[in-house]
Amino acid sequence: MAVKAVNLGFQFPSSSPSSFGSSSPKLRKDRLVFRSSTVEQVSFTESENSLIEALLGIQGRGRSSSPNQLNAVERAVQVLERLGGVPDPRTFVGVDFFSVFQEVYLQTNDPRVCNIVSFSDAIGELKVEAAASIQDGKRILFRFDRAAFSFRFLPFKVPYPVPFRLLGDEAKGWLDTTYLSHSGNLRISRGNKGTTFVLQKQTEPRQRLLTAVSSGRNVKEAIEELVSLTRNNGEKEPELEEGEWQMVWNSQTVTDSWIENAANGLMGKQIIGKNGRIKFVVDILLGLKFSMTGNFVKTGTKMYDVTMDDAAIIGGPFGYPMQMENKFTLELLYSDEKIRITRGYNEILFVHTRTDASRMN
Repeated sequence: MAVKAVNLGFQFPSSSPSSFGSSSPKLRKDRLVFRSSTVEQVSFTESENSLIEALLGIQGRGRSSSPNQLNAVERAVQVLERLGGVPDPRTFVGVDFFSVFQEVYLQTNDPRVCNIVSFSDAIGELKVEAAASIQDGKRILFRFDRAAFSFRFLPFKVPYPVPFRLLGDEAKGWLDTTYLSHSGNLRISRGNKGTTFVLQKQTEPRQRLLTAVSSGRNVKEAIEELVSLTRNNGEKEPELEEGEWQMVWNSQTVTDSWIENAANGLMGKQIIGKNGRIKFVVDILLGLKFSMTGNFVKTGTKMYDVTMDDAAIIGGPFGYPMQMENKFTLELLYSDEKIRITRGYNEILFVHTRTDASRMN
């Protein structure tokens, strides 16, 4: 029986090219991967939900994630591991509704673990396979032995140029399942090189939105699902939450100049402060930043008038003022402590995720 999972969240970059999907033990860094798929209803315990909440807003490989965010994930993982979940976690092989990223075949004549990297629907995928076995009813032992690219535009597979037979122990590994929820919705596994996997069977609309953002596909549809669900549930009117927010997606189709994009909030971070203060911050290079400060005033249900009029290029303690002004209406479509969806400048849709809470100077 196959277990399939899709890479949806974040991971620390690996420094060991010969150990597919692992981070170097010498660096003593964990690599965390959030995996998920789409089903209709989601049910988690309070502790499981704490892990899901900690993972929200962490995208890609986690390079832009703060230490506080990563520590929150690790703390939530450790809580669940202490709780224990299902006593015999190898029973996870019965969970076969994950989307494709990792496949585990155990109940066959040729047990295998397959890691799949899907580039895009147009390009194809890389599949790295390993022979597998079970130790002590819990640990999966594996040894990578073959890999190939499957390109959509070629009628044959292209071998992956790694001589697995010559790698010796570097091609070997193991995987322990340290937590499996009683509902079967959540699984935590740890690998032999410091890898931590969080696999989720069921998702909710916020996660589906971040999946769409990560893949670059069907983002508007995911936004509509989340906004409609909130509207239909009659939830209270959202407010602009104070703190630091990273823009992860916008619907801009016509590209302006770099400075215009920065001034319109189409890149970088947005900081919401007290007393109607707002700031755009964009990292340029070599420690230089673009900063633009202004004010917002609530004018109606979910509606704000924004005026940005104090711009500068900042380098350390010095700043070079710029004569710029920008006014636009901001519509707050959805907001919670992790994710915010707005319609702003030129009717462009924005998706922001919250980083560390921050106060404006």
